[in-house]
Amino acid sequence: MHSLRPRLSSVAAAMDGCGSPAGKRRIMVVADLGRESAAALEWALYHAVLEHDEIILLHVEPVSARRASALSSFLSRPPSAVSPVLFPQAAVAVAAAVGAGDGCGDYEFLDAMRARCQAVQPTVTVQIERVEMESKDKAAAILTQTQLSRADILVIGQRRNATSFLGCKLSGSMSSKGPDTAEFLIENSKCLCVGVQKKGQNAGYLLNTKTHKNFWLLA
Repeated sequence: MHSLRPRLSSVAAAMDGCGSPAGKRRIMVVADLGRESAAALEWALYHAVLEHDEIILLHVEPVSARRASALSSFLSRPPSAVSPVLFPQAAVAVAAAVGAGDGCGDYEFLDAMRARCQAVQPTVTVQIERVEMESKDKAAAILTQTQLSRADILVIGQRRNATSFLGCKLSGSMSSKGPDTAEFLIENSKCLCVGVQKKGQNAGYLLNTKTHKNFWLLA
C-alpha cells in the first residue's frame, strides 16, 4: 500500500529524515478521548504513516491513587465529548458507562483507535502503550516514553485556541501558565514532534513543529 500523504510538504520532508536507514519508523500518537487526539490520529494515518512504519498509541493516565477521581471526572462528561465519527464504538461505550455509573468501557477507545489504524493502514504494526505518570506532569511522562520506546516521530493533538493563526497567543490562553503539553513537547522532544489542529470539517490541518509554525495543510 502506498503512502496516503501528499509528497510536497516541508513537514513531510522533515519526517522523511526520521527513522532507521531501512526506512521503518516508529510513529507515536498521544491517544485519549478528546477530539484533538482523534484529529491527530487521522492526520498521521493519511499524511505521515508509510506502509512499513509502526504505530504506537500512547495513553498517559494518573497513578492508581488518582485514577478513581480522574475516571469519575471523565464519566461525568457528556458522551458527545467523544468523537462519534472516528470512534463510534467508544462513544457508545462511554454513553453506556455514564448511564450505568461504572467504569466499564473506559479503555475501549484505544481498541477503536487501533481498529481505525488497521482499517486505513492494514500493513502497519499497531501497539498500545498505557503509562501511569508519577506526577501531574503529563508532558514529562510522554517525553520519557518517547525515549524508552525509541519513537522517531511524536504526534499530538492541539486545541484550537492554543495559538492564533498568526502564531500569537490568544487572550485567555495558557500564556500566563506557561506552555501547554503540546507546545512543551514540540520544543523539547528529541524526536520530531508534530502538533496537529483540525481546522473545521473540510478546512484541513494546522501543523506545528519546532521549525515549522502554523503550517496549513489542506484536507
